[in-house]
Amino acid sequence: MVERVAGFDWDEGNRSKCTRHGVSIDEIESAFQGEVWVFPDVAHSDRESRLLGIGHTAAARFVFVAFTLRVRDGERWIRPISAK
Repeated sequence: MVERVAGFDWDEGNRSKCTRHGVSIDEIESAFQGEVWVFPDVAHSDRESRLLGIGHTAAARFVFVAFTLRVRDGERWIRPISAK
């Protein structure tokens, strides 16, 4: 991603939803370390702007992540919603 982010916004809700498809938290975060293709998720952006990202982990596994960007204390955080 080109935008600077402070890190990832995790809680029990999105941790369990993201990992239910066999993708670990480490893999999701790793996918954002390199080049990520990002597309708007228009179909799911009625309450907040959601994005779809495709990146690859350090082990070269491609990961698909639905996420949103949240601003907290003036910093931008990636909040993963789901991953495959």
